[in-house]
Amino acid sequence: MIETLEVSVSGQGLFAFTDQVKSLVTRSHIQTGLCTLFIQHTSASLLIQENYDPSAQHDLERWINRLVPERDPLYTHTLEGDDDMPAHIKAALTATSLGIPVLKGQLALGTWQGIYLWEHRKAAQRRRIIVHLLDDAR
Repeated sequence: MIETLEVSVSGQGLFAFTDQVKSLVTRSHIQTGLCTLFIQHTSASLLIQENYDPSAQHDLERWINRLVPERDPLYTHTLEGDDDMPAHIKAALTATSLGIPVLKGQLALGTWQGIYLWEHRKAAQRRRIIVHLLDDAR
């Protein structure tokens, strides 16, 4: 089963979409298999991260912004603004796909794990994520 999810974001930051993926797994009736997620963008990424304390997400955002600052004089790709090249670097340093086992009809996430779209651009966006659910029984 292959589905496309659209996740709307308001700008830079981590945006949880775990419930949308869980819903797809439930609808698929897969008991054992693999859920693969792939984001179709070069300035955003995917992440499995703590979903209990929002300060962890805030700290990640602050850390990556310090690691990859805007307006670095080395950047030549600035066509779409000061956040353009940093967004591409951040996406290159993080993940554009995730694989999560499906066990007993559920995502095999840990107690405090959630699935996040990590938006690296400042403007609001609609991001597409391909979800491929592979059923071990087939």
